[in-house]
Amino acid sequence: MAYLTSQPDPNLFIYAIAGQGETFFAASTAGLYRSEDGGATWALATESLNLTEVVPSTALALSPDFAHEGAVFAGMAGGMLRSADGGRTWLLGKAPPPPPTITALVISPAFIEDGVLLAGTMEDGILRSSDRGLRWLPWNFGLLDLSIYSLAISPDFAADETLFAGAETGIFRSTNGGRAWREVDLPIGFETVLSLAISPAYRLDRTLFAGTESQGLLVSADGGASWKHVGREVFDGPVNGVLLSPEYPARPEMAVLCSGAAWISRDGGQGWQPFLSELSAENEITALYAPRGFAPGSPLWAGLVGGEVTRLTV
Repeated sequence: MAYLTSQPDPNLFIYAIAGQGETFFAASTAGLYRSEDGGATWALATESLNLTEVVPSTALALSPDFAHEGAVFAGMAGGMLRSADGGRTWLLGKAPPPPPTITALVISPAFIEDGVLLAGTMEDGILRSSDRGLRWLPWNFGLLDLSIYSLAISPDFAADETLFAGAETGIFRSTNGGRAWREVDLPIGFETVLSLAISPAYRLDRTLFAGTESQGLLVSADGGASWKHVGREVFDGPVNGVLLSPEYPARPEMAVLCSGAAWISRDGGQGWQPFLSELSAENEITALYAPRGFAPGSPLWAGLVGGEVTRLTV
């Protein structure tokens, strides 16, 4: 285990963990942190900016070709940071005023070719960049709710241009790269959607999961046209995170964060077991990162309230 700061801080909340190889990032209320040893030790990533105060970091996105080009993006309270050297130095992306609070970031799977990223904000809707995060513009046509909590991008975005946005009052869908949005009908009415997860095989199975604030976990197998509850007997609090195996549905494994505890399903959501219960018994789990999924022997990183990041093996 390791802590982002020199000692545990009960007010420190980890929003997201992401990385590749031995380079990892953690977005937290104490700022953006970076590790060069797989999460064993951490240091503030923004030293090159000479900030005079702590700026919380709330979201992360790495280039699909991060290992070769080192592009990484971080949502901050007041804007977006971009790095082209693996997080050693940073530049501030140009966003329209007022300074936005970033809640979610997604990156095009074809980022090397199209340079497209999208950001969800607390009160300013969705921002889009097509120049690798240098400049950002609002893309809110048809978006009836500007408080965005989560985003999901199709793995075939270059072809289908499909995006989903979880908002304070539900879900919105775009099929033209974010140029226009339409509300998705949910069986639970208006409900805050805190997390989204799209199937790696979305082109074939059209599957999307949505974690809500008070109505549990929902799944759609037709691109959002219809929905049903999943694990209703288990998830009775805010569903803050949903992670799917990168081989889903061939390996139908997934994990869910609900009310500070982690649950795992190995059959696409039909059955659930407590996951990492020894961690959640001590403190609230706020972030999970499982780049290789949940097969036995796979690496996993968990962030806890207080600033602890633990590297485990599934």
